[in-house]
Amino acid sequence: MPSQDLAGAFRVKDGARFRLKQVDPADHTGFKSKDHATRALERGVERLAALQERLYADDHWALLVIFQAMDAAGKDSTIKHVMSGVNPQGCQVFAFKAPSAEELDHDYLWRTVKCLPERGRIGIFNRSYYEEALVVRVHPELLAKQRLPDGAKSRDVWAERFEDIKAFERHLSRNGTRILKFFLHVSPEEQRRRFLERLEDPAKSWKFSIADLGERDRWDDYMAAYEDMIRHTATEHAPWYVVPADHKWFTRLVVVEAIVEALERLDLTFPKVAPAERRALETARATLEREGKAGKP
Repeated sequence: MPSQDLAGAFRVKDGARFRLKQVDPADHTGFKSKDHATRALERGVERLAALQERLYADDHWALLVIFQAMDAAGKDSTIKHVMSGVNPQGCQVFAFKAPSAEELDHDYLWRTVKCLPERGRIGIFNRSYYEEALVVRVHPELLAKQRLPDGAKSRDVWAERFEDIKAFERHLSRNGTRILKFFLHVSPEEQRRRFLERLEDPAKSWKFSIADLGERDRWDDYMAAYEDMIRHTATEHAPWYVVPADHKWFTRLVVVEAIVEALERLDLTFPKVAPAERRALETARATLEREGKAGKP
């Protein structure tokens, strides 16, 4: 499969008909080996670095990249590898964990709105406001802790949140923020293997929590919540990519191709120098050249 078609193969094009079973977590279509994909990833990272420089200079657009996944699906490592060539000044990463007391005293979008990327930057959300339709849905007792008024806790609370999130993302899109959303789709078998790897490696064991096993017991509930969420919030201006995550090397490649493709569609350009500024630059060049001839430092 040509690399330019890779990301599109995992983009949710018809949310109403989407089913998680349509995506095999172990898929690595078009790439026979990790080495083959690694070389393609390196090229993608180089392209992304060049496009990020243009995004920063152009200063009209922002890019928001959202990652959602079960534990051990590879969110951290994907962010690390895909963004490895990007200038740190042009990228910011936020990880959202359990909300604080202050955050619970605001609406659920508040803590993420504060972290949105400014024009010219790439913002990455490691988990996001979508947790409000995932973990809170699987654990409804968390909804009670949000101290919502009675009218805000109707039977249709999830449908209402999908509606609000779509409106929020439409607002961002209309105002110059491009949004890409990735669900890293790992199998329960691969998650189990990675959990065991964490427990056996002192450098990774700190990542494991006993609570992870409890969440694993709710696997089917989470998959149902993810599927419903994706079906109701996949839009043209804020698409979902359901990315196979059993092979991290393939996951990273799909993600970088999707980001590169989105930035290329923006037709980013470096600012043009006005005639008056160009004349000033030529004067500066002549001054520096004269200093060189005169032996000045």
